[in-house]
Amino acid sequence: MIDAADLVDNDFLRQFELKVDDHLAKIEYSLQERKIFLTKLVVPEEIDSAEFQNEFIKIVFQNIEERNLSVVPTSPEIAKFIRKNKRYKSMLPVGVRI
Repeated sequence: MIDAADLVDNDFLRQFELKVDDHLAKIEYSLQERKIFLTKLVVPEEIDSAEFQNEFIKIVFQNIEERNLSVVPTSPEIAKFIRKNKRYKSMLPVGVRI
């Protein structure tokens, strides 16, 4: 299980980071006005699994929700996650469909 407290928002590199053992998983983003564009999901193969990806994305979405931002997923993995988890569709900006 991943702890949300371990998530780091690296403003300088514009990415969410989660360190697991000696491996760094990250979601790169671009922030414009009140929208966050999630552009790339990078998970090292040593820790890559569907379960890990889902947990990691959920934690990032919780962080984004707390900041009251809309999500624009340009990464295919993150768009797929939203399609599977309908509750996050409300975080999409008006006019964006997945």
